Amino acid sequence: MSSDHVLLMRRQLAGTLAAPAWPEGVTLQQLGLKPNRKLLQEAHAVLTSGYWEGGGGAPIFRQWWKALSRDDEFDPALFFIAVDKEGVAGLAQCWTSAFVKDLAVAPRMRSRGLGRALMLAAFNAFAQRGAPHVDLKVREDNTPAIALYKSLGMRMIERLRA
Repeated sequence: MSSDHVLLMRRQLAGTLAAPAWPEGVTLQQLGLKPNRKLLQEAHAVLTSGYWEGGGGAPIFRQWWKALSRDDEFDPALFFIAVDKEGVAGLAQCWTSAFVKDLAVAPRMRSRGLGRALMLAAFNAFAQRGAPHVDLKVREDNTPAIALYKSLGMRMIERLRA
């Protein structure tokens, strides 16, 4: 497989959805209308580390937050932040179009079910909003992420040039 392609994946939301099972000591927070800057900066750091490990990059905090918060599809209620005693453990940032824009888990929390819990939180939020499905894009060489998404019932619907 080649990293110059991404897969568009979809999960239908009809039927009963599982509730998220949070790892011990992890709680879910949503941004709210007046987000805590420290929480945002920690979330950005987790996102940045995920991008760099994946061969990409994220803009510096100020640029990232300005672009994100001004996007027409941004809704703070769709920015899920998992927090533990050490700070931000992971995040799922979604668009109002039922699209998971970013999923990132801090290295200390990987392989503990946090990514699955964040995705299920997003699925349930979109189902409550009446969305028929949730989409996301993933690099086709990101086999761990693809395995997670498939285990959650997501299916590839299109292969796109990155």
